[in-house]
Amino acid sequence: MKLCVFQGTFNPIHNAHIRVAKFAYNHKDFDKILFIPAAKPPHKAYNPNLSLHRYNMVKLAIEKYNEFDISDIEFKLQGKSYTYNTICELYKLYPIEEKINFLIGTDAFREIEFWYRTDDLKKLVKFIIFIRDSEFSEKEFSELKEKGYNFEFMPLEFADISSTDIRNRIKENKPVTGLIDSKVEEYIKENGLYKD
Repeated sequence: MKLCVFQGTFNPIHNAHIRVAKFAYNHKDFDKILFIPAAKPPHKAYNPNLSLHRYNMVKLAIEKYNEFDISDIEFKLQGKSYTYNTICELYKLYPIEEKINFLIGTDAFREIEFWYRTDDLKKLVKFIIFIRDSEFSEKEFSELKEKGYNFEFMPLEFADISSTDIRNRIKENKPVTGLIDSKVEEYIKENGLYKD
């Protein structure tokens, strides 16, 4: 199985997430894109109710795509949701033919050397990097290549949509139509999310 993992807080999941996953699936020979909402993000405040909401929103956003799936693996694992632990579990669960592919934005990849057990993680995955900023140069990542990180960039133009912006827009009663899936938008309204 050729698996590609898309892990994140997805707070909330938005159309740029879907766009990236669709592009990766269409341009690489992946069997599946597996969305993994972080249950207990290591570097962010943990709210168990919001974690469940984030999972439910991802499920709603991807339900119409056969090539996408969702995993609750990080809700089953104890402790903080460290990527290294999650990847190790995935190798036990799936018949992986080669390294697991891991979708990640340039913003997060810049911090990869500070991740939990990064030297072990880099041996387990190939990073598929999507551009998250307008000022971008592949050269800035050349040192990481020399340090043994296996990665490639996706030729997908930067889309300026962020979960932070969406949360702020909801808080300020501004429209988010076109930025998130309509079912996700309805779920947010029904559950009164991001109003505080």
